[in-house]
Amino acid sequence: MASKMLLLFLFFVAQEQYKLVKGDTSLIKRTCKNTKYYNLCFSSLKCDPSSPTADSKGLAVIMVEIAMTNATSTSSYLSSKLLSPKTNSSTTLKMVLKECADKYSYAGDALQDSVQELSDENYDYAYMHISAAKDYPNACHNAFRRYPDLVYSRDLARREEGLKHICDVAMAIIDNLDW
Repeated sequence: MASKMLLLFLFFVAQEQYKLVKGDTSLIKRTCKNTKYYNLCFSSLKCDPSSPTADSKGLAVIMVEIAMTNATSTSSYLSSKLLSPKTNSSTTLKMVLKECADKYSYAGDALQDSVQELSDENYDYAYMHISAAKDYPNACHNAFRRYPDLVYSRDLARREEGLKHICDVAMAIIDNLDW
């Protein structure tokens, strides 16, 4: 009998957990409809377990955190390229990869600052930091352009585009907050 009660209890707990994760997506849908990249916005927010209970400002924070993850990951990726045996022979490539890793690191720092500004409800400053983070990949791309012999890889181009789109989504969400 005790095992049946335990099983019944676990069933109800599991149902409640499912409801919490499934959550109400209406705010997410309404928020994402006001962005340039609805699918990116919706899929990103839907995957985050805290989004069903977040308000609009919380959804902006989640998108900024996703952008931070992208920037940090890209900075690490570029830093790892510095250690690659292929890179050892080219001081120019090393210099550009280092510059790019730094730019993506700065983007992560700017995004971290924007989270603080969002929590302080300084939406204009949060927006400014996100805008700066969105622009840092351009400096990386331009560094590659300065040296025609260097190849700007498709992977790096995808990462650049991803960060820019995520930042666009975060800025659009902030645009719709009550300032």
